[in-house]
Amino acid sequence: MAEVTYEQATRTYPGTDMPAVDALELKIGDGEFMVLVGPSGSGKTTALRMLAGLEEVDDGAIYIGDRDVTYMTPKKRDVAMIFQNYALYPYLTVAANIAFPLRMAGIDKKERMSRVNVIAERLGLTEYLERKPSQLSGGQRQRVAMGRAIIRKPSVFLMDEPLSNLDAKLRIQMRADIAALQADTGITTVYVTHDQSEAMTLGHRVAVLKDGKLQQCDTPKALYARPANVFVAGFIGSPAMNLCPAPNRANGALSFGGVSFRVPPAAGSGRAVVLGLRPESLELAADGVPARVDAVEELGADAYLFCSADLNGQTVRLVARVDGRAVPERGERVSLRPLPDEAHLFDAETGERLSS
Repeated sequence: MAEVTYEQATRTYPGTDMPAVDALELKIGDGEFMVLVGPSGSGKTTALRMLAGLEEVDDGAIYIGDRDVTYMTPKKRDVAMIFQNYALYPYLTVAANIAFPLRMAGIDKKERMSRVNVIAERLGLTEYLERKPSQLSGGQRQRVAMGRAIIRKPSVFLMDEPLSNLDAKLRIQMRADIAALQADTGITTVYVTHDQSEAMTLGHRVAVLKDGKLQQCDTPKALYARPANVFVAGFIGSPAMNLCPAPNRANGALSFGGVSFRVPPAAGSGRAVVLGLRPESLELAADGVPARVDAVEELGADAYLFCSADLNGQTVRLVARVDGRAVPERGERVSLRPLPDEAHLFDAETGERLSS
């Protein structure tokens, strides 16, 4: 086990001007489960491949523990990578696939099979050891790939969207399995996904990337409660945070739905700001922002109302979470009132957070 450190690590692909990963500064603790998340093209997979040694580092450095691995070959880095396509050998049995790294390391057959049996029991694969990958389900194949990775006892696990090929129900189960496995082994893990729900479920901390730059790195709870900028606010959370353009009044306050919000002095007098409200921070009321219900998503105890409202001459989409026992119908007119203590304020020009 070991810490992982990116020090201003940069990767620019030949023929492009913009770095795929731009001066990434990130420290991952020993035994930590770190998730890199972001939209397509954000640089998360490139950052993982730089750590694995599969992509060059054009500037900066990467450390595993106290070893500078920036220019080391992948074989010398003591990392194990799990891919989304499993990368199993189709002609080998499950047992042989799991044991393959030990075979390459020259471990004798008796020791190999002893360790395979331990791993197989941990992953629920004992009864499948003599089968070929083609005889397994997607979830079982992914467990075999995980077994092959952990049998080596590497310093770091690297996982590149390992659940993206599974159906929704199986993904949820595999999340729990991966979290339990990482907790059990205590091995430092770097996990890449585009699914923010997956990131928030698995990560001890989550690093949000956009256009190759790190936007924020914090615990899932802190990312949700205090997003650093408009991008993180809109990316983290499902449904996403409501982000509404709001002019900053000259007296340092703005009004939304009849509720007044104090704007920090850092915004400057009269400067435009963006007001952010989570769906649970909008409630049905007798007065507030007039809106029309366009769609209803009922979840049992709760429901999400997807509404449209006219704000300052613009049509804005608003999502509110309401009690599932009294849900307005599609097409109904409602009033949405914000909870004053749950607002997020951002600078409209820079996108950076203003509220404390």
